[in-house]
Amino acid sequence: MKRYGSVIRLRPEKYEEYKKLHAAAWPEILAKITECGIRNYSIYHIDGFLFSYFEYVGKDYDADMALMAADSRTQEWWTHCIPCQEPLETRQPGEWWASMEEMFHCD
Repeated sequence: MKRYGSVIRLRPEKYEEYKKLHAAAWPEILAKITECGIRNYSIYHIDGFLFSYFEYVGKDYDADMALMAADSRTQEWWTHCIPCQEPLETRQPGEWWASMEEMFHCD
């Protein structure tokens, strides 16, 4: 299992829309997340930033993320989410959410 943390800005005018989307996340999206090896997934908000945390339990992260990205229902979900988000300028090439370095963990 590998832990992932990432961050992105939430457009202030999209706060309520984003919150409502995730309060009623589509069942197909939740199933695809699970199918692609993601567990214990959470998104937090503070001061216009979204922080995402999840644990990956699969064997091939890149393949699983490609499977998720190729899913038509996921693509439709993203048409609602992406306009709510503003990526950080410091993200790595190819990233939307900026990956974060894990500095500490305690089980």
